[in-house]
Amino acid sequence: MEEIDAAIEKRIEGDPLLARRFEILLSIPGVSKITAFALLIERPELGCLEGGQASSLAGLAPVQRQSGAWKGHAFIRGGRAFLRQALYMPALVACRFNPQMKAGYVRLVDAGKPAKVAITAVMRKLIVLANALLRDDRIWAEKAPCA
Repeated sequence: MEEIDAAIEKRIEGDPLLARRFEILLSIPGVSKITAFALLIERPELGCLEGGQASSLAGLAPVQRQSGAWKGHAFIRGGRAFLRQALYMPALVACRFNPQMKAGYVRLVDAGKPAKVAITAVMRKLIVLANALLRDDRIWAEKAPCA
């Protein structure tokens, strides 16, 4: 595994565009080298998509099951399962250490949503955030608290 990681890092270092994209992804709290590798490899189009497209291709957009007056539960499906799996642990870390993601997670749990639903929402926010940062070619910066 270490050899594979080293080979990926070497390839990233050899390409200035990939190196910049890697740096942007690593700036997001909760995103590790392994997650950044997964995003770059599984999602080369990241940064060229709309927010909804980014979450749909990762299989993180909610799908409603409704017909007439009958309303089922919303769920996620489709997309790239490997990417969803790669975003799970970073979402857990973001729920603990990223103040903005933590606030969203706590808000959903306090509203009565199950913890896994709230974590899935954080995963969706992470992929949308990564897409926006790559699109704008900027490093993540924490929002200043409102006074």
